[in-house]
Amino acid sequence: MSTPAENVPGAVARVRIGVATHVTPKFSLVGNDALADFMLVVDDCVDSGEFKIIVDFASVQTIDSLALSSLMDLQDRLMHFGGWVKITGHNNIIGEIAEITGISDYIAFLDSDGRKEKKKSGDVSFGPGSRLGDILIARDLITQEKIDEALKLQDRLGKRMGRIIIDKGWVEENDVMRALSEQLGVPFVRLRPGLFDPAVSSKLDISIARRLCVMPLFRVRSALYLATPKPQDMPTFEEVSERLQCEVRPVLAKKEDIQKLLSESMGIADMQFDMVGDVDEDFEVIENLQLDDYSTIDEVAAGSPVVNLVNSIIQRAVHDGASDIHLEPFRTHSRIRFRIDGLLYEFTAPRVELHPALVSRLKVMANLDIAERRMPQDGRIQVHTQGRSVDLRFSSLPGLYGEKVVLRILDKNQAILDVNKLNMASHNLGVFKNLLDSNHGLILVTGPTGSGKTTSLYAALNYLKSIEKNIVTIEDPVEYQLDIINQNEVRDGIGLTFAKILKHVLRQDPDIVMVGEIRERETAEIAVQAALTGHLVLSTLHTNDAVGAVTRLIDMGVEPYLLSSALLGVVGQRLVRTICPNCKYEFLAPPEVIKQYGWEEQGDVKLAKGKGCEECYDSGHKGRMGIHEILKTDVDLQKLIISSPSRDELSDYLEKRDFHNLFRDGLGRVLDRNTTIEEVSRVTSI
Repeated sequence: MSTPAENVPGAVARVRIGVATHVTPKFSLVGNDALADFMLVVDDCVDSGEFKIIVDFASVQTIDSLALSSLMDLQDRLMHFGGWVKITGHNNIIGEIAEITGISDYIAFLDSDGRKEKKKSGDVSFGPGSRLGDILIARDLITQEKIDEALKLQDRLGKRMGRIIIDKGWVEENDVMRALSEQLGVPFVRLRPGLFDPAVSSKLDISIARRLCVMPLFRVRSALYLATPKPQDMPTFEEVSERLQCEVRPVLAKKEDIQKLLSESMGIADMQFDMVGDVDEDFEVIENLQLDDYSTIDEVAAGSPVVNLVNSIIQRAVHDGASDIHLEPFRTHSRIRFRIDGLLYEFTAPRVELHPALVSRLKVMANLDIAERRMPQDGRIQVHTQGRSVDLRFSSLPGLYGEKVVLRILDKNQAILDVNKLNMASHNLGVFKNLLDSNHGLILVTGPTGSGKTTSLYAALNYLKSIEKNIVTIEDPVEYQLDIINQNEVRDGIGLTFAKILKHVLRQDPDIVMVGEIRERETAEIAVQAALTGHLVLSTLHTNDAVGAVTRLIDMGVEPYLLSSALLGVVGQRLVRTICPNCKYEFLAPPEVIKQYGWEEQGDVKLAKGKGCEECYDSGHKGRMGIHEILKTDVDLQKLIISSPSRDELSDYLEKRDFHNLFRDGLGRVLDRNTTIEEVSRVTSI
């Protein structure tokens, strides 16, 4: 669910362009509050005589039944005055909802070029009553020979033709289901999160839904759209119609998908939890961080649905490669979001009454005080899933409607601990290794929070580690435990700061020192002194680019003449999302793009994008890779640093040397068709 619009300034934008008024809600159209704020603006448009309205859904992630009905009512109202409503900027999920419910036949859904979207079907149109085999052949999914063979097997086995074709592996099940939907004249949906309204699904008793193997999706006006594997099962529709007092319209779906979502969305004590799968048998919570004290999910799930719910959330987050789990309470609902590839995606929205129970369970797992709700708390949880141990850092923060909890997932199996796997361009990798091979000096990795700085440092330590070297780290906190490396954790509560630990570490005869982050003057000065006295020092700094590290350290109070001698080089980096391989497509770059980025000499330039699919949360991106810039200190730069240069002077120095910056490195990945220009621009814009 979306944040209530009243909490978001300017949550509904309105602008008149030509004959049409563009209305842009900046929240999902879910719930009475969100719809009321949206309709307030629309009503004002109508009252002002603006009867042609284009609604931009660019910021609308999902939509519920009430909003769908209201859009149809709005269309009726505007048509009465000779106007209309049209939808643009919608995501794939909303597009599918419009097709399932038939809204797209009543309201125009426009593509990126402003044209009405065409239905997703083949070139040849088949009406209800067509033969399944003919449809599959026309779609080039199967040959006539296979159909003839299936007909013979149908007579002998007594199975439906579609089932035979699927079992034989001749055609993918989803393709057969789409052909079947065309044959029967009903829409087909591949059920997944977002393609049903939890408020509507919960109206039908779970035991009845399971017995009939159906799932209510949306209710638009008086029509209920019902997912079923048997779209001709009239007795089932009559029973549902009688119970819910509405007209039933079937939507074809796979039986397995319906059963799975029924158990996930309504099976856990009717929690309205719509996106969590069953907990795998190998999922275990390691209580008190003791590896020999396992508490299995199977032993406790029957006694406490909340326990099973929490474990399901964690397991799904680990499975989807999330880096963080956010549990957030609001006035009318709770919300659970996953951070995947640097962006937050709404996962589900359980009832707000469940939020305290979820927080309490997580506190128990982290060995924290469940009675303390006024102060922030930090802890650690360890679970075992998918054959490996995963650490989670727990952080709670009291807010207006309750405690917000963030779980940082530290999955060593997903960490990149090899410099050769950092996705550095070959020239950058060579320079980076050359820096690491130095006997002494200071190497910095810069970038904003979440840009992969710590990962690069861990990879560097793995490259450097040897039984012949004494490597010591100072971290806040220790994220991954490394062999033959002495790791130390900052504890500000008892005065054990970066600077204090660093002073003592230098008495421990280290060869290489890794300081998790340089935050203030004392740590910076000690790190520089250590680099000048024969130690190789690695650290991170929060700056927007590599050259910014020089001015930041001087501003902190490090003497320029000391910095010029100590600094070996600075690595600036960002993480860009890579294109989802499942929905990736290639296209020729437009002439204006080729001219803008100076690619004229390369002739026709092929680029790539992702359409958006279920594998990538309809984002078109899956996974991330690094883009880098490396500033290596040479004699000229040393002389410049001694003069305590301004940012402009440093920029001029780089410009004269045609510095290979982050954006240029990112464009190289665009040409390799690993990411997009928009993604590189997003992460490199300052």
